[in-house]
This record gives sequence, structure tokens and C-alpha cells, in this order.
Amino acid sequence: MSKEPPKLIEGGAFSDDRGTLQFVNEFSLSPIKRMYFTTHPITETIRAWQGHKIEKRWFFCVNGSFKVKLVDVDNWENPSTDCKVFEFVLKESKPQVLYIPNGYANGFKAIEKNSKLMIMSDYELNEIEDDQVRFDSNKWVNWEK
Repeated sequence: MSKEPPKLIEGGAFSDDRGTLQFVNEFSLSPIKRMYFTTHPITETIRAWQGHKIEKRWFFCVNGSFKVKLVDVDNWENPSTDCKVFEFVLKESKPQVLYIPNGYANGFKAIEKNSKLMIMSDYELNEIEDDQVRFDSNKWVNWEK
């Protein structure tokens, strides 16, 4: 299904004798209405698949690292098994924001213990009805790869 693609918004860092400043200056917070965090104490936990027909999301790794996979859902009631899959790695050491447009299902898994992911949304909790769709975590990918 052709739609707006996900994208990484690159950041950077500056270090001197006072410490390190990390930034993602190209990321505008203007559409954000809420944010929350998820922490994975172990690397075996898989949070997949949750999709949104309307809502957009942004992911930022606060601690550790995550493997994030996105699926371009072709049919919300009965998606095919060969939907396009995008894969990203988000790391605390490399400031980036992953933009997830509406129409995608997301899943993620910590690569390091105690990894923490900040998730931002352009809608408040329960602001839109029937937008969240869940699928089996093994539907599109093998998470061990």
C-alpha cells in the first residue's frame, strides 16, 4: 500500500569539558499531544503488532537500544502476510527520532537490557475511537533475526 513512508529524523551531539549535549533540531514538537515511556528490563520481550489507522507516532530511544519494525498494513481487517516491512535500530548513543505515519503497525524489541523508549503521539489518549488494531507478534517477521 503506497502512503507516506516512515523516516528517521537525524540528530547529533556536541561534547566539551562540560559534558555532552544531544539534539534532534529538525524534529518539531508542534503536533505532539502526549508522550509516554516503555522500559524493557530484558531483551526477550517483544511488543508487536499495534497499528493505527489515523494516529501518528514518534519514537526516541532514551536508554540502551531497540530494534523497531514497521509494517505497511494493506488491509486492516485481513492484512496479507507479505506487507512491506521496514526495520530501524534506535540507540541512546545516536540521537534520532523515528517518525511513524498513520497506516502502519509497529513492533519493537530491546537489544540491550533496561532499554527505554519514549513514544509520542499526535492524539490524546482515547481521543479517537477504533483507531488501534493489534496483530499477532509473529505475523510478519521472525524477531530473532
